[in-house]
Amino acid sequence: MDLTKFFEYMDNRKKVDATSDLFGVFNALSQEAIKITMEINNKYHTPDELVELFSKLTGKAVDPTFRLFPPFYTDCGKNITIGKDVFINACCRFQDQGGISIGDGCLIGHNVTIATLNHNFDPDMRMDMHPAPVKIGKNVWVGSDSTILPGVEIGDGAIIGAGSVVTKNVLTNAIVCGNPAKFIKMCK
Repeated sequence: MDLTKFFEYMDNRKKVDATSDLFGVFNALSQEAIKITMEINNKYHTPDELVELFSKLTGKAVDPTFRLFPPFYTDCGKNITIGKDVFINACCRFQDQGGISIGDGCLIGHNVTIATLNHNFDPDMRMDMHPAPVKIGKNVWVGSDSTILPGVEIGDGAIIGAGSVVTKNVLTNAIVCGNPAKFIKMCK
């Protein structure tokens, strides 16, 4: 299965059967991601070198305004899309098989986890997975130690308070906080 077919399958949010060939694709992408993230995380790189390495990790050009403070972890890499002027702080973990899109001007705090896969609830099929993309709009600030769960969309200008677990969509310019994250007020 090539990357185009992989993306099409994951975009359709179809169940990924644990015995399918798609698991082989997961493994191959994971091995490549491990290799590139080991390079990112285990020696100093200039900001320009990190842009180049992140472009290699995602398989698409990352804007030169992108900034990353390593370490950074992902188990796929190829289904991440990054806008301009995005900053990702240290120790973030992206599970991006289902797709992660981060808009222009976003700030991602320390230790943020973004997940795009859920396991099957039936114990007999627990290894099967259900993908759902995470979409983060423009100028969003995700506070440190937050977790964004599969299928969540965060509107432009929103703020996710530190330590939040985001289980539902967040409105444009909304501030949410807590576990689960709840609406606090509007930014503007």
